[in-house]
Amino acid sequence: MATPVTTVSVIEEGGYSSVSWGAVVAGGIAAAAVTLVLLAFGVGVGFSVISPWSDQGVSSTTLHVGAGIYLVLMAMLASTVGGYLAGRLRNRWAGVHHDEVYFRDTAHGFLAWAFATVLTAGVLGGATTHILAGASAGLAPAAASSANSAGNPNDVYVEKLLRVDGDTPPAAAGPASPGDAAGSGGSGQQTRVNNYYGSRAELVRVIASGMTKGSEVSAADRTYAAKIVARRTGMSQADAEKRVNDTIAQAKKAADDARKVAAKLSLWLAASMLAGALAASLAATEGGLLRDSPWYEPGWRPGPFGAERSVR
Repeated sequence: MATPVTTVSVIEEGGYSSVSWGAVVAGGIAAAAVTLVLLAFGVGVGFSVISPWSDQGVSSTTLHVGAGIYLVLMAMLASTVGGYLAGRLRNRWAGVHHDEVYFRDTAHGFLAWAFATVLTAGVLGGATTHILAGASAGLAPAAASSANSAGNPNDVYVEKLLRVDGDTPPAAAGPASPGDAAGSGGSGQQTRVNNYYGSRAELVRVIASGMTKGSEVSAADRTYAAKIVARRTGMSQADAEKRVNDTIAQAKKAADDARKVAAKLSLWLAASMLAGALAASLAATEGGLLRDSPWYEPGWRPGPFGAERSVR
């Protein structure tokens, strides 16, 4: 009995590329543009739901969770637009099996998402940074001004250390130099000014030494900082040491809270990117299905997994 011979016909696609780069670029640019529009909209909505007053606006936890959810939705919407355009505008692949077409459409959507991500992070990074910087500047302008007056975020804690209470007598500025009494151009005053800013710089370094992971301000540094505080504020040594310990604890707590917020934001950002990649891939398959099918004919309905794709 003769064994039947199965003939497999191979259809050549021609010399053109399987990737329609024009469609990928168009979809990526559209996704990046929609991302910027939605980002600006989200910043505006954020301004409307926050308030410096304690009895108005939403809580910080609600704001963080809402911002994370909005990041995911923003990425999905923008990527859907870009992926759909990439699938709808790509070239027609004549004679290609519908499963291969489905894979290629998925790849086109993923490539459009990748191009939009790189474009947003690179070329459009300046616009994104400008929008986000405007948002952060509007949240707490007074605090930002005081914290960044000298270019170091630890300066605000130095201000707390050197703050003189209303019921505490001011500390003596130190003995006047002979140059002051003799009227020698105020060299003693300049010396005291230099000593003041030198002490501030030392306190900044003391606080910064305990901000890294696993580090702690040594007892000697704490004692030295307390002496500076006592000399500048007129407090007793014991009260100055308590203020130094409390301020260092506040600085460490603020740094830890900022680290947690940054970690959560990074996780939300990663989730939004993954959701965007999935949305772009699925939207590209839908766009490719309509690209290859006679959707304009009356009574047309797509089959499962694009089984009724036209290859004409």
